[in-house]
Amino acid sequence: MSTSVLSHRRTAVQLAASAVGVVFLLVGVLGFIPGITTGSGIGFAGHASDAYLLGLFQVSVLHNVVHLLFGIAGLALGASAGGAKQFLVWGGAIYLVLFVYGLVFGGASAGNFVPLNAADNVLHVLLGVGMLGLGLILGRTTATSRAARPAHH
Repeated sequence: MSTSVLSHRRTAVQLAASAVGVVFLLVGVLGFIPGITTGSGIGFAGHASDAYLLGLFQVSVLHNVVHLLFGIAGLALGASAGGAKQFLVWGGAIYLVLFVYGLVFGGASAGNFVPLNAADNVLHVLLGVGMLGLGLILGRTTATSRAARPAHH
C-alpha cells in the first residue's frame, strides 16, 4: 500500500465521531417526516409540541435542528482525530447536561423549550455516557500515537 493511502486512513475515534454524526443527521431529518414522527403537529419549540419521533421522543423544529447541527459537527470534526475526540467528549458532556436539564425543566415547565420528555432524558444520559466513553477510550490512542511519533526537523 502506498504511503498516501495509509496517511488518509481514518482512526477509530474519527470513524466513531462520523458514525455518531450520521446518526444525528438521520434523526434530525426523520424528525420532520410525518408517519415516522407522530402527533397532531410539530411546534417550533416548547413543551406544547405534539410531535413524537417514533411515537416516543418529543421533538420540535428546534429539537430537530439541534440534531442536524450535531450531525454536521460530528462529520466536520470527524475529519481529524483531535476534532473527533473533542466532538465526542464535549458532545457527551453536553448531552449529560441536557439530561439534568430535562430532569429539572421537563414536562409542562416554561423552561422546557427544546422540548424534552422522559424518553428523551433516558436517551440523553445514554448518549452522554456513550459519546464521552467513545471519546475518552478511542481518543487515548490518538494522544498515544502522537506522543510516540518522532519529531521531524
